[in-house]
Formats: sequence, C-alpha cells, structure tokens
Amino acid sequence: MKLFRNSEVKRSLSVFMLISAVASLGVLIYDRRLLIPVLFLCSCFCAAHIILEHFRYKKISELSAKIDRILHGDENVTIENCSEGELALLSSEVYKMTVRLREQKSNLLDDKLYLADLLADISHQIRTPLTSINLLVSMLSEPDISFEKREQTVHKLYGLLSRIDWLITALLKLSKLDAGTVRFNKELVTMQELLERSCMPVRVPIELHGQQLEIKAEGELSCDIAWSCEAIGNIVKNCMEHTPDGGYIKVIGSRNPLYSEIRITDSGSGISDEDLPHIFERFYKGKDTEDKGGFGIGLALARTIITEQKGTLKAENSSEGGAMFIVRFYESTI
Repeated sequence: MKLFRNSEVKRSLSVFMLISAVASLGVLIYDRRLLIPVLFLCSCFCAAHIILEHFRYKKISELSAKIDRILHGDENVTIENCSEGELALLSSEVYKMTVRLREQKSNLLDDKLYLADLLADISHQIRTPLTSINLLVSMLSEPDISFEKREQTVHKLYGLLSRIDWLITALLKLSKLDAGTVRFNKELVTMQELLERSCMPVRVPIELHGQQLEIKAEGELSCDIAWSCEAIGNIVKNCMEHTPDGGYIKVIGSRNPLYSEIRITDSGSGISDEDLPHIFERFYKGKDTEDKGGFGIGLALARTIITEQKGTLKAENSSEGGAMFIVRFYESTI
C-alpha cells in the first residue's frame, strides 16, 4: 500500500507496535491470562490508527492532485472545505491562494491588453508627426525651394519635433507615476506663487492668441511644487488650445479649513456630454478637437499627479459657458 511508504506512518506504526510489545511483555510477567485481551486491544488500536491515517492521507492526496491540476491551468477545479481541523485550515489557505492566483492572472492579462493598447496608441501618436516630418524633409530636399518657403518648413519641423519631445517626456513622467517611483515632497507655497509658476510656460502662446489670462489667489498650499505646476500647467494649456483667439482664461485659487481649491475656466465652447466621461483618459481626444493638434495625454498626466497627492480633479461646463476644471488638495484624508 502507498500508505506504508510514508515515513510518518511508518514511525507512528512502529511506536504503536513497540507499545504493544512492551504491554504484552508486561502482561506475560504479571498475568498470562490477560495476554490475549491485551493483544486484541493493541491490534484494534493499530488497525484504527491505520484506517484513520488512510482516510487522512487520501484527502491530502486529493488536495495535492487538485493543486497540481490548478498549476497546469485547469480553471474548473474547486477545493472543498474539509471537516478535519488542521486539514481544514490547510484546504482553506490553499483555496485562498488559488483565488488570489486567479485574480493575479486576470489582472496580468488585463495589464497585458492595456500595454498592447497603450503601445498601439503611442506608436500612432508618434507616427502622425513623423509622417509630417518626412513630407517636410522631402520638401526641403527640392532644389528650387525658395528661402521663405524653406524658413517656414524648418519652423514647422521644429514645432513637430517639439511635440514629439513633449509626448515622450510626458509618457516618461506617467510611467514613473504608474511605477510608484515618484516621491512627492510637500512644501508650503503661496497659492499665487504656485499659479504664477504653473502658467509661466503658456504665457507666450496665450499672448500670441490674443487671449487674456487672469490669476487670482489667496492663502497657502502644501504640495509638491514642481509636480503640481506640471499638472496645473497642463490644464491651462488645454484651456488655451480650446479657447478662441481673443478669449479669456481664469485661474482662481481659494482655501478653506477642509481643502485648497483651484478653479480654471475658459471662454471656449465647453465639453460635450459625450466627451465629458472620457476627458481624463489617456490619448482620448474629443471628436470636435481632432484638429487641435494635441495628444490627449496632458489631462491624464494632470489627474494622475493630483490624485497621487491625495487630491481630486474634475471637469464640468461652466454656467457662463466654456469648460471648468476644479482641483482640490485636501488638508486631511476625507
């Protein structure tokens, strides 16, 4: 029998036989008439022990076989709870482990699909400006191109290369945030200073579009200044791109005992009901904004930065028209 190949069973059976031999020897010395009853009892104990061990190891063998099937990819295996004490605990822990492994497998498959979609989106986003760059380079190679046309073409090339550089930089920042390798160092800064620094990179484009930028703020805020400027700057840049020439962008900061709030509004056409639920998704661009030239990644990066600092970012349409973005940094966990 396979049962007797188990060293533990051999040891326990040897102990029972040794006890039986000692008992039998003691009975022979004390009273030989009790030898048969003692041998009978010892045999019964040994038989009971073997039977119990047989059923116990049978359940362990069944559990082992199910684990082996699970390891070989069988998704239809279920582990029932045993009624025995330690074996019941073992089967319960194995069941929890299999559930956890199946969840992790499902998550890994989802991550794999997400990564494939992400790589496809990235390749599409980079291929578009690269196609334009190839066309412009071919134009530059023409021998009869005028000096004015050459300058315009070179200017367009610089613009396209800047877009690709921004996209790669933004993707690297997002990958660091997703990997959890970014450490946010909170510093106390006035709201006015934070907003001024956030809007500094877009002031020149705003002036070129004839737009008005209004910044009003009060109070102080504890946050990672560099990353927060990145997030707010991306939101303001998005508003600038969707505001017509001569429009306005307002950035208002306020503070109360619960949170510090930044409201960014523009005088554009607002956000359509169809686009509103997806506006913070990576590479999502609304149907009415395909010609704006954006990548659909700035708002996703902004939201990731803000949420990693235990803040919130939401978008809605202002009652006065145009889009409105509301950023909140909470003083404590709500």
